[in-house]
Amino acid sequence: MARKRTAPTSWVQLFQALAAREGVEHLGLSSRRMASLLELAPSAVSQYLSGKRLERGFLEFSTDERAEAIARRSVGRLVEAPEDGGGRTRIVLEGAAALAELSSSPRSRPRSSSPQVGAEAGPKMRQLSKWLRLRVKAEQVAVTQCMRLAQRARDELTRAILRQIASDSLRHAEIVASLAPYIERGVSGAYAAGITRKEVESLIEAERRAEAQADSQAAGHLKGTMAILIASMEADERKHAELLQGLLTSGFRA
Repeated sequence: MARKRTAPTSWVQLFQALAAREGVEHLGLSSRRMASLLELAPSAVSQYLSGKRLERGFLEFSTDERAEAIARRSVGRLVEAPEDGGGRTRIVLEGAAALAELSSSPRSRPRSSSPQVGAEAGPKMRQLSKWLRLRVKAEQVAVTQCMRLAQRARDELTRAILRQIASDSLRHAEIVASLAPYIERGVSGAYAAGITRKEVESLIEAERRAEAQADSQAAGHLKGTMAILIASMEADERKHAELLQGLLTSGFRA
């Protein structure tokens, strides 16, 4: 039977502590910036970072890669959220709720729906595992650099471009981190579970309808950073199409 987690006295404060550490130590944000994003006093963030204000159960969650991923995604959303309108408060509450939901599930390694463990599970897998760790570090460096440049940029559209690159790098790091447990177990293949081909086909059709409604001619009149942002949206749409088609082609068991 899985050991029950130590429940914190406040999920919000636990989330704030995890987010503060993720933002400052891993993403390169200043403690004052994190205080602003979390709508806390700078002294509170300093206490979180020094360990003087840690919630009960923090250490257990701080070593859970799933909790780290929640904090990492939330910090990215906080950076992009407007300063007013209550958006940041909602992100904090959603992050706290995600941690609470996470606490109800046992901490365990993921199961592959169809593991394929072969002779390559030895040296080749160890080499791949090492590459994954290096890739995560590289993506984290890219995030830090982009966030620092975004803080220095003087116009919102340039900041939006840099934040998007940082967000992509964060997502890349999360993808690699999700692969690592499988690789460490020697699992070199997995397939989709819980969804059907028909559902994926419906999603592809919805993406096609959305793309057909876009006015590409009007977007062609935009210049500079405005054109770059529109181009990034179109690149994302092409990537979505490739991902969904790949899911249909090789993501399901025969």
